[in-house]
Amino acid sequence: MLRAGIVGLPNVGKSTLFNAVTRTRKAQAANYPFCTIEPNNGIVTVPDDRLAKLSALSKSQKLVPAVFEFVDIAGLVKGASTGEGLGNQFLTHIREVDAIIQVVRCFEDSDIHHVSGTVDPVRDIEVINTELVLADLAAVQKRKEKNQKAARGGDKTAKSELDLITRLEPLLDTGKPANLLEVTPEEKSVLKSFFLLTSKPTLFACNVAEKELANPDANSHVKAVRDYVKTHLNTEAVVISAQIESDLVDLSEDEQKEYLESLGVKESGVGALIRAAYHLLGLRTYFTTGEKETRAWTIHTGDKAPAAAGVIHSDFERGFIAAECTAYQDLVTLGSFAKAREAGRLRVEGKEYVVQDGDVLEFRFNV
Repeated sequence: MLRAGIVGLPNVGKSTLFNAVTRTRKAQAANYPFCTIEPNNGIVTVPDDRLAKLSALSKSQKLVPAVFEFVDIAGLVKGASTGEGLGNQFLTHIREVDAIIQVVRCFEDSDIHHVSGTVDPVRDIEVINTELVLADLAAVQKRKEKNQKAARGGDKTAKSELDLITRLEPLLDTGKPANLLEVTPEEKSVLKSFFLLTSKPTLFACNVAEKELANPDANSHVKAVRDYVKTHLNTEAVVISAQIESDLVDLSEDEQKEYLESLGVKESGVGALIRAAYHLLGLRTYFTTGEKETRAWTIHTGDKAPAAAGVIHSDFERGFIAAECTAYQDLVTLGSFAKAREAGRLRVEGKEYVVQDGDVLEFRFNV
């Protein structure tokens, strides 16, 4: 199962956010640095309105959503790349996740301590990114020394890695993350073997106060973060209020809806964050539906039909013959598989078909 790690400076709301997205009280949240030391792990359900509609269409007895894992990682401080704070321990935990969600504080509250004394989310982003880049630079330079010796001995793999390092090292040296390096598909595979912190896809979560969630555009900190990450890091930022989301954990679905409406908010910010993280990991969803259950299955972008079948069971992939496929929107619009077939919207796809997000599939296989 792929994992998204929640990172940030101490006291920015990481553990509170983790509790919200996992709907637990698993992570301790307190007003002092390094409240979290060992990482907390939790399974997150991906909100998807399509499931309920498909379930109603099939009169399913059971509904099973897509899931992935979130990890709450200890707060980082300046100097972590050289061992400050929880330094090396923190960086090791980041290396073990597949994507990063960096929480930045975008609210003012004199009762909640900030390690730098003032609220400045762009500065905070630069502190964390600098530490990650410095750690990567040290790792790349160490790898360079090793490859130089091997390359002199005629090792072709070492030579190809050195070619990549020659372009990567200057980029890191200017403080830019490795994921901004333009690479070929072959080089991307090589870069992945470096296990660099800054090569991981990253999403930013702007943590705002309760009263600001309905109109985050009025928050100057949010605007600054959005502009910065788009311009300098080629990524996006979503807005959440970790405290509100934490408060929602103990409420029923109806109570949650009423509470959000009282704040002038239609949807939980965490729902948008989870979906964004899911896509950040390169994950997509296809569905199976019937009277027994309607289920969301997780695949990677670009997966072909046999690989999608293998998510259900390895036998399905090994003995794959074909997939009956219809798009979610076609199926719910037409109202049944029979009508989708009559309209020519239910088709049979073979081994080379690339499964699309929202496809409703039924596999034919023989083992």
